[in-house]
Amino acid sequence: MTKIPSFLLKLLLVLIFAGWVSLWLLKPTQLWTKTWKIAEAKASTSFLTQTGPTGLNFAVYTFPVIAIAIVGFMYLELKQKEPTSRKGRSSLSVLSNPLVVSRYIGMLSGFEILAVSLFVIFLAWTFYSRISSDFKKMIPIKSFTLPVWQYRIFRVATRCGLLAEACLALLLLPILRGMSIFRLIGIQFEASVRYHIWLGTAMILFATLHGGGTFLIWGMKHRIGDEMWKWQKVGRIYLAGEISLVTGLVIWITSLPQIRRKRFEIFYYTHHLYIVFILFFLLHAGDRHFYMVFPGIFLFCLDKILRIIQSRPETYILSARIFPSKAIELTLPKDPRLKYTPTSVIYVKIPNISNFQWHPFSITSSSKVDKDTISILIKAEGRWTRTLYNMLHSKTDAEADGMRFFHVATEGPYGPSSMDFLRYDSLLLVAGGIGVTPFFSILQEIASARSNKNVLPVKVQLVYTIKDSQSICLLDPVLPQVFDEEQSYLQLKVFVTREHQANKSLREVLDEVSKIQTIHLANKRSGYAVYGLENLRWMAVLLLLASIIFLAFLSIFNHIIIRPNKKSSEQKTASSIVDVLLICSFALALISSTLVATLWRWKRLSEEIPPFSETERKPMKPTEANKGFDQHEIHFGARPNFKDIFSQFANESKGSNIGVFVCGPETMKESAATTCHQYSQTFQSRGQEQKPSFSFHPLNFTL
Repeated sequence: MTKIPSFLLKLLLVLIFAGWVSLWLLKPTQLWTKTWKIAEAKASTSFLTQTGPTGLNFAVYTFPVIAIAIVGFMYLELKQKEPTSRKGRSSLSVLSNPLVVSRYIGMLSGFEILAVSLFVIFLAWTFYSRISSDFKKMIPIKSFTLPVWQYRIFRVATRCGLLAEACLALLLLPILRGMSIFRLIGIQFEASVRYHIWLGTAMILFATLHGGGTFLIWGMKHRIGDEMWKWQKVGRIYLAGEISLVTGLVIWITSLPQIRRKRFEIFYYTHHLYIVFILFFLLHAGDRHFYMVFPGIFLFCLDKILRIIQSRPETYILSARIFPSKAIELTLPKDPRLKYTPTSVIYVKIPNISNFQWHPFSITSSSKVDKDTISILIKAEGRWTRTLYNMLHSKTDAEADGMRFFHVATEGPYGPSSMDFLRYDSLLLVAGGIGVTPFFSILQEIASARSNKNVLPVKVQLVYTIKDSQSICLLDPVLPQVFDEEQSYLQLKVFVTREHQANKSLREVLDEVSKIQTIHLANKRSGYAVYGLENLRWMAVLLLLASIIFLAFLSIFNHIIIRPNKKSSEQKTASSIVDVLLICSFALALISSTLVATLWRWKRLSEEIPPFSETERKPMKPTEANKGFDQHEIHFGARPNFKDIFSQFANESKGSNIGVFVCGPETMKESAATTCHQYSQTFQSRGQEQKPSFSFHPLNFTL
């Protein structure tokens, strides 16, 4: 029954998206200019009169993206309830594999290359359409006369501002978490952050050309002092644009890797200047242009509000397991009704360490196996994680008694909308160091489903690369599966790169690993359980409600303050007043949405949660292993040879559909991606009927 509505919703999504893209393509043309004037004239006599021209702008430019989000939430809700089906081989599957691997730009799949190419073509089309029209008209500037070449520079600079506007329209969409539109195409927040970086860099480039070219012409005419401080009543406000450009440059400079990695606090705090940037962009560009970029801002603000509300009721740490390799596994209480997909991440803030820093960590537990708890594995490699490790290291249960109120704020879990790994006949999991954590939830999900006799991957191989043998203790969450003879589908290959121990088996190495220390931090409830995100349908309703409230307040303000005159098309109200009314309407819509979301959240928190008891995990010793353990391998002083691994696994899997999931350092991802691409081309060129197909999936490396 759910297949028909989900198909219709998917079709509706495609139609809305196609319509929105068409608007952007037609906007630079004369046809659109004439059609838009006619539409504005008709809107002045319709229900949009109370909102002025801004109502039409909202309906045409802003609402399509909001509609995609609303319909998308409903589609994802239905999709989650549909049974997982096997992924058939498709000629388009090659586009999902990396086609370009570079240490400078990372890995680019065929879909990404296609999307970037289309966006660049769109920018070129927009610029060409606008500038060719400007050069044909050659309308002289009223305030000062310009030679032809200076006029052309001035128009090029102006049109670069439109390209910056197009980048800004998409800039905030990749960094949405709860309200992410990218989930519709299977891209998660951590993976889409690089799109945000690309768009931000392009936007700053075009904005700098826009401002620099304008200043150049002003300087040639000796008008910089007169023009740059102007705050005109109608039209562009130059001073606001200058403030917005300087703010954007500060944000971009402090986001460079050299600063972001070494001085994260500077990056974090200056990034909040986006509020100043957006406000002054509105004052500079005006409400008509602002509605082009408003969808991303609208969704981002609602997403931010929901994240703040979700993180306010703090939870607490039930227990901590201290690994000898300077890693910690934290166990938190979870609402039994909370379900999440494997490879999900959760954002964590510990006020005892910092009141501002949020860090994402991969969830190692499975919601099907651990009904009442959720676990994350943290490697002490940064200042924040080292502080946490030092606070818990060498603590006994008696010493930890004073830390019973070790509160934790959480956001998420955020994860894929479906479990793609269940659609493959075989899985090749490649991990490096702490990058093994996402695979724990995958392996637990597979083990749980196999116990229920569900159809799952028939063969799984985990290739794990570590620097020293002590780090092998990180595999503790899945060692019971490794040692279980019935789990013959799972094969483990360990590579220890910085040690040389000849003729030593995996069994012997595990016998030598230091004991994992467990401390209990809370014997009674001292906070709330992790409740997770709100229902997708509820989020769709909230988004629709916020849109209606915004239009309602905008209509009231226009009717009371501006009082549009139908007989005259001239704007008598100052542009800044119109912009302030838009800001006030948006602020009131956000406040109303916050109240509704807060009430709904506290209603959920007040619901009774059945009591739970944390299951004590019994350590599994290698001596308990059986003959099935001999199939696992350990190699010292060597890195994995992906060509050999891929070739051997492909031969063992024969004609199966193979899913390759990689998580670890970027060099490992790039090496595995290159090999996957080479073998995909090799097997596709062969003529045999049964040939393996590889699908590459890079997972996020979270610390």
